[in-house]
Amino acid sequence: MTRRTVDPAALAERVVAGDRASLARAITLVESRRADHRAAARELLAVLGPQTGGAVRVGISGVPGVGKSTFVEALGTHLTAKGQRVGVLAVDPSSARTGGSVLGDKTRMPALAADPRAYIRPSPSAGTLGGVARATAQALLVLEAAGYDVVLVETVGVGQSEVTVSQMVDTFLFLTLARTGDQLQGIKKGILEIADVVAVNKADGDRVTEARAAAKELAGALRIVYAGTHTWVPPVLTCSALEGTDVDTVWSRVLRHRAFLGDRGLADKRTAQQLDLMWNLVHDELEHRLRASRAVAEAAAEVRDGLRSGEMTAPAAADRILAAYDTDRS
Repeated sequence: MTRRTVDPAALAERVVAGDRASLARAITLVESRRADHRAAARELLAVLGPQTGGAVRVGISGVPGVGKSTFVEALGTHLTAKGQRVGVLAVDPSSARTGGSVLGDKTRMPALAADPRAYIRPSPSAGTLGGVARATAQALLVLEAAGYDVVLVETVGVGQSEVTVSQMVDTFLFLTLARTGDQLQGIKKGILEIADVVAVNKADGDRVTEARAAAKELAGALRIVYAGTHTWVPPVLTCSALEGTDVDTVWSRVLRHRAFLGDRGLADKRTAQQLDLMWNLVHDELEHRLRASRAVAEAAAEVRDGLRSGEMTAPAAADRILAAYDTDRS
């Protein structure tokens, strides 16, 4: 992004018209941490607001090696073949130095990347969960305004980022494999508690039988967890992203979950997500302001020495940082 002045209204008009270069520029704008870009991004999203909300929002995560990108490509090409426009936001690990994405998602999804009905965008986490929430959630809105029917948010699959992504999508799809350990233990780890649909991938070749066995075991465990409730019980399916087998069945369950929510349930869920996003944005902005404060920087140098020598406790150091911030604002 250059230093030239951004015209949010004009940029919004080009995004809605379907200009891909403007779409890329708009997403870069909402991901930026520069103060002037943040202000312009707020204006842009305000203009785009009436055009958002129409897409099916799906989060996709899974265990390491499960083939998330292969699955996303298989699902994306399945949907574009039906005439739908698909946007993909891949939440990547960030460079510790630049905050940019370090994985080449377009190279991992070559067929989908070449599809004119698809748009793939790495969405850097910028080193914080607040960064994920701000950048990815706002990029999702830009894609909706650009007319994409489905937005897939692929997470890197390393923990808390899945929870963050689940708070910005309608349906969260969890991919797993056979032979990944005790399925009940997986539930204890928490990831399945936020899953709406579960799919055992790589059910192909000589692995079909064990994939079906794993799905049956996992489905039984989930029935125990959800016993006595009247809520949605995540279905457990098998599929092969590599062969494209039963990917359409997985998608049908995603749509069934959406139908289960209904218009009212979906609206309530998105309202709750907006409240969560609001607090994530507040925390992200406060951290940004703290780091930008000269008084805080000076106080941080002082408390670092005090903590190192043992003359200051962590709570006292925190109070010193906050006092410096308050002084800077007064």
